[in-house]
Amino acid sequence: MEQVESKYTINCRGKLLDLSSPVVMGIININEDSFYAGSRSHELHEVTARAAQMLADGATILDLGGQSTRPGQPQVSAEEEANRVIPAIHAIVHHYPEAIISIDTYYASVADKAVKAGAAIVNDISAGNLDKKMIATVAKLGVPYVAMHMKGKPETMQKQARYQDVVQEVLDYLIRKLETLRQAGIKDVIADPGFGFAKNMEHNYQLLNGLHALKVLDVPILAGVSRKGMIYKLLETSAEDALNGTTVVNTLALQQGALILRVHDVKAAMEVIRIMQYAGKHHTRE
Repeated sequence: MEQVESKYTINCRGKLLDLSSPVVMGIININEDSFYAGSRSHELHEVTARAAQMLADGATILDLGGQSTRPGQPQVSAEEEANRVIPAIHAIVHHYPEAIISIDTYYASVADKAVKAGAAIVNDISAGNLDKKMIATVAKLGVPYVAMHMKGKPETMQKQARYQDVVQEVLDYLIRKLETLRQAGIKDVIADPGFGFAKNMEHNYQLLNGLHALKVLDVPILAGVSRKGMIYKLLETSAEDALNGTTVVNTLALQQGALILRVHDVKAAMEVIRIMQYAGKHHTRE
């Protein structure tokens, strides 16, 4: 399937990120309870080593999170989350000043501290719904904002996985949210349909098949499916054994128009992008 080129560029604190072709966002979890053990880093030397490997493998963005937001997971306080992520941001900025860092948080205070420490994107699973100060904070900071679809809170969201038409409802939510964000003064928005967040298996695959519908938003689409339950539960395996399935679903997401793949395994995701780009070009024999 031929890839449609995008004209999107987003301003990451003076660094222009070109999304004319898909890029990879590597996940670095600075906690002890994220659902995939392979993504966890505790000590700063582990964080910087993980960042180094991801950058070497081709990651364009490093997404740092200080708490797990998997279904049923209790909340970590803003103070605790900041204590985890801010030293990690400082360490990555020190070693890899050219890296584009995203802070995965729904707390306005953490977003503020993280950007002042060197992060250049705010990635909020709640799109401003869990902290009413978040949208105004991001607007003031002047950084790109990843707005994700979710219902409720992570610890209760799966009880709200009810839809008449999941694609249409996610699209309607994001249309309304984009209008709110633009009115607040946020210029660069990335839309995330929220795979696995208040969605069951059927919802996730309906959303995957209908992802192209989100192109009407006219903003970059982020797909975060890496090693999630929609893959390993379907395959009756575990998050640890879900890389092959993740590669398949990432391929489908790219075919549907995703421009950012949020993943635990950067090298594998980069290979998907390279193969799809090559296959999508019309080559003639010399």
